[in-house]
Amino acid sequence: MRVAEIWRYPVKSMGGERLTQAEVGALGIRGDRQWGVLDPATGLILTARREPRLLYASAHPSSDNGRPVITLDDGRVLDADHDLSAWLGRPVQLVPAAGRTGRYESSLDRYLDDAEWVTWEGPSGAFHDSGRTQVSLASLDGMRGWDRRRFRFNLVLADGDERSLLDGLVRVGSAALHVGKRISRCVMTTRPQPDGIERDLSVLRTIVAEMDGCLGVGAMVVERGTVTVGDVVDA
Repeated sequence: MRVAEIWRYPVKSMGGERLTQAEVGALGIRGDRQWGVLDPATGLILTARREPRLLYASAHPSSDNGRPVITLDDGRVLDADHDLSAWLGRPVQLVPAAGRTGRYESSLDRYLDDAEWVTWEGPSGAFHDSGRTQVSLASLDGMRGWDRRRFRFNLVLADGDERSLLDGLVRVGSAALHVGKRISRCVMTTRPQPDGIERDLSVLRTIVAEMDGCLGVGAMVVERGTVTVGDVVDA
């Protein structure tokens, strides 16, 4: 098994960037999920489960490592919170994950947005949904030809099945990860996105029917290091 692609998502639920090499720090890929869109009225960090329009924005780190640059699919750049608020039609703030935990929500029905919703607290320091996932991994075979942008994995693997890594220590480049969980998938996988990704409920239905509702695995950082496309995944 080897690393075919590396992805980083500076702002939770927004599009990110494909890298050839990445540093793995104590919280995962450096710069990954380090910012989120806060709804001050609810205290929630918004995700595309509730706010699908986030998928039509992409984020890239700024040159000074401050507030990331947010670009919409039509080319507009959102420079400040008032621009982001005007776009979403409600007051929001772009906030860093440093020094805070994220609070999230999800529908109890994988397919219906108008079902009952539940909230939970995520880990501190990065806007990950789960305290058991700092780096997410999935194989090309496991994704069955679906566009990987539906799933927002950090490491896309070739020549194997990521499920074989479960409950084990793996070395990727000079980093070491403990793979401890499968990742449950939600309605986000069905949402439309730019560049021809259409709404497709069959993606989630297939994952539920044939994969126990899970696709990909979550890992925690054991040793920091550098990961490069082409690196062998040593389990």
